[in-house]
Amino acid sequence: MSTTMNNTHNDLPSRLQSIIDNQQQHLLKHGLKGIEKESLRISAQGDIVQTPHPKGLGSALTHPYITTDYSESLLEFITPPFAEIKETLAYMHQIHQFVYPHLNDEMLLATSMPCGIEGDLSVPIAEYGSSNIGKMKQVYRKGLWHRYGRTMQAIAGIHFNYSVPEALWPVLHQHSGSDSSLEAFISEAYFGLIRNFQRQGWLMLYLFGASPAICKSFFNSRPQLMQEFEEFDEHTVYHPYATSLRMSDIGYKSKNQAGLKIDYNSLDGYVESLSAAINTPYPEYQAIGVKVGGEYQQLNANILQIENEFYSTMRPKQIAKSGEKPTLALKRRGVLYVEMRSLDLNLFNPIGIDESTARFIEAFLLSCLLHDSPAQANVEFQINNSNQLLVANQGRKPGLMLNKNGEPISLQAWANQILTAMQPICALLDQGSIDKPYQLALQQQFAVVKNPALTPSAKILACMKENIQEFGCFATNTSALHKHYFKAQPLAADVLQAFETQVSNSQQKQREIEANDQLSFDDFLTQYFAQS
Repeated sequence: MSTTMNNTHNDLPSRLQSIIDNQQQHLLKHGLKGIEKESLRISAQGDIVQTPHPKGLGSALTHPYITTDYSESLLEFITPPFAEIKETLAYMHQIHQFVYPHLNDEMLLATSMPCGIEGDLSVPIAEYGSSNIGKMKQVYRKGLWHRYGRTMQAIAGIHFNYSVPEALWPVLHQHSGSDSSLEAFISEAYFGLIRNFQRQGWLMLYLFGASPAICKSFFNSRPQLMQEFEEFDEHTVYHPYATSLRMSDIGYKSKNQAGLKIDYNSLDGYVESLSAAINTPYPEYQAIGVKVGGEYQQLNANILQIENEFYSTMRPKQIAKSGEKPTLALKRRGVLYVEMRSLDLNLFNPIGIDESTARFIEAFLLSCLLHDSPAQANVEFQINNSNQLLVANQGRKPGLMLNKNGEPISLQAWANQILTAMQPICALLDQGSIDKPYQLALQQQFAVVKNPALTPSAKILACMKENIQEFGCFATNTSALHKHYFKAQPLAADVLQAFETQVSNSQQKQREIEANDQLSFDDFLTQYFAQS
């Protein structure tokens, strides 16, 4: 056992202590990791492009790894899940290598906050063809436009998907002494992980937040919001100590979401509370209308149209079958993995995330799983939300105080507590490895906590000041460097062929879906929402 582990041995959570006592620490390794990355297509001048999703990338409806998010211009890349994070990142790299030759004069914006937006209507809504499921995806996006505006939907991020190693579950189940089935226990444990993440997830914004400044063009449709910020230069606003304005409240500015009480204390409670929001009418949305002049404006006039509209830092996930509601997939088959949604794009890395960050996140999520996680009361939900907003807006502010269990604590002190509790987990993940990548990733973050100038958010502002560059110019120049990097690295012939096959398969699959539709769109929607 390493000295790191001896130092903290007395403080180990009982779940981890039991794993070590039974010589089962190897079971902590090889959880599955997948990454989803959104990237806005922009012109060489930095403007959001109006061109359709490139045909050479396949069908956005059916391609498993290359699709669009909200906008026709907002690409989304999805890796399969891998046990080894190097493979996950290598696959993300290959997707970029495949995509770039199809972009012609365009490039992918390297930052999370969009630039070059001429106004709300300059963000084209994504299209998915003539099938019922394709129409549903587009109408959902029209609904988001009417509810929140399109500009906010052009914000990009990285989602980190993690599933706990399968062989670990029976061990944790046995240790718990729980009477419930293994499947029920797994869901319960995942919700414990989520609650701990909600308590400590502000740390992700401090360590990895990379959106401290925003182009003024982002506020064209909501100029009043600009008053909340300081001016960096003629074209840029910012908060001097911000870490992740993407995760602040300039995004989903909506009273209805702020008032939602989603229950994270159990799978049943979660499904029930989310389903209630999808079935509860909301007067403001009723005023928009659902079908106006024969055209759908939104899927329904309820607080949420569908589950995905609920914006949260982490979602419990189960793979839904075609046309199956996500809440039903969870209810029927339990939680399969979690999706962490609070990562900004790291513009200092061509694929938006580096290996050290990914390893740190894996260890952090395991720590959230292995530590006790009491049920959450409403007051704690408000505390967690308040901590997150404070860190998003002023996380690098000297002496910033957060609220831990109703008591004030400095960000630095709490961050060091969290990192110290991760030491034994990182040591176990590194067993058998010469270069100790998890402990190295952890040491890097201790340094970032000690010195806020090392955070990505501080580095971005420092670069902008040094080069006397507005945010849009800095973002566009960095994006051009990434384009040059990928253009210089063509794919190997066999890998290229595999991607080309995925493209043609996805196009064929879309044609089949469109040819097989039997229901009218009205009936399709009725049937979809009637599932129970």
